[in-house]
Amino acid sequence: MTVFSGTGVRMIGLISGTSIDGIDVAAAELRARGDTVELSPLGQLEVPYPEALREALLGALPPNPCSAGQLTKLDTLVGQAFGEAAARGVEELAGGEADLVASLGQTVFHWVEDGAARGTLQLGNPAWIAERTGLPVVADLRVRDVAAGGHGAPLASTFDAMWLRDLADSGPVAALNIGGIANITVVPAAGGVLAYDTGPGNALMDIAAHRATGRRADIDGALALRGNVRPDLLAKLLLDPYYAAAPPKSTGKELFHGGYLDTALDGLPPVGAEDLLATLTELTAVTIAAECRRHAVTTLIVSGGGADNPTLMAALARNLPGAALKTSDDHGLPRAGKEAYLTILLGWLTWSGVPGNLPSATGARGGRLLGSITPGSGPLRLPAPLTSTVTRLRVAATTGER
Repeated sequence: MTVFSGTGVRMIGLISGTSIDGIDVAAAELRARGDTVELSPLGQLEVPYPEALREALLGALPPNPCSAGQLTKLDTLVGQAFGEAAARGVEELAGGEADLVASLGQTVFHWVEDGAARGTLQLGNPAWIAERTGLPVVADLRVRDVAAGGHGAPLASTFDAMWLRDLADSGPVAALNIGGIANITVVPAAGGVLAYDTGPGNALMDIAAHRATGRRADIDGALALRGNVRPDLLAKLLLDPYYAAAPPKSTGKELFHGGYLDTALDGLPPVGAEDLLATLTELTAVTIAAECRRHAVTTLIVSGGGADNPTLMAALARNLPGAALKTSDDHGLPRAGKEAYLTILLGWLTWSGVPGNLPSATGARGGRLLGSITPGSGPLRLPAPLTSTVTRLRVAATTGER
């Protein structure tokens, strides 16, 4: 197997985001053609977590206590769930044949202290994936960047910088992913690419919606649409020092959790559920828009679960009247599967002997080969390292979606 032009690598990508709804699975073929990586999507699907596992994962998140025993059990159960999801990806998306699996796992803690990332933990041991599928697995993709002084996030910067470079000729383009946490990658016509977490995406909205309705989220932004923004609460939330901190920076649910929301509400006149959702939706939109304006973004390309919330998208459009607002689907990449396709690219770069981080975005001291490789059922045979420098990504026409 090689990665040179003409010969493709068929891969499965796996990730579960900070919303912990389930496992995003994608399949694609990749090949190098000169300085361009060509990614041909084969389809994507979402595999929900069993409810008991999802509740256990949510219960293990800060500020809740979690024992070594709990973490061991969760690491195993998530690994087994990822293994089953990968097997489905091979059979249902890749026609029963794949060469490699890449997994970004399930983040449960991202340790940031004094503005620097000190460590990060993703569950879902790759041995379970390799055992279930018989395929080699590239996993644990964040830690090497953190060890090199970076934030290990957002690794989407690697994908976005290669994918959007040619679109930036008419002005800075930004890719925005709205999961539990929102992150942007800013690609200018010239100069270094920036990428960082802007703050909460759906995290606080999901907490408020669950408290009000018992559902996981504010479906279609319906509650927020009926409410009014509370200026006193919004102003208090915007005082968080995270927003004023300079990039590179990253955050997670270890900051934006239920206790954080309770502290913000403390001392204010009562806030009804609909007004609370309206305010939290506005918070996400305002903080994203502020970063886009900071970098004079002319086009914003949105993916992630937040792109399916029309109330949030309308708030973004209202706060960014001078920018073109699009989704990744408009550029050939299904927004529901973008993070899984990102995982595929990162795994392919490691498999090909190419650094997968972007130091200007993560803050690392330099480019690094990311992750570790767990062998499959046979001998591990790595391809010869890619000799050409790849700087661009072309997404071929989507061939299927599940």
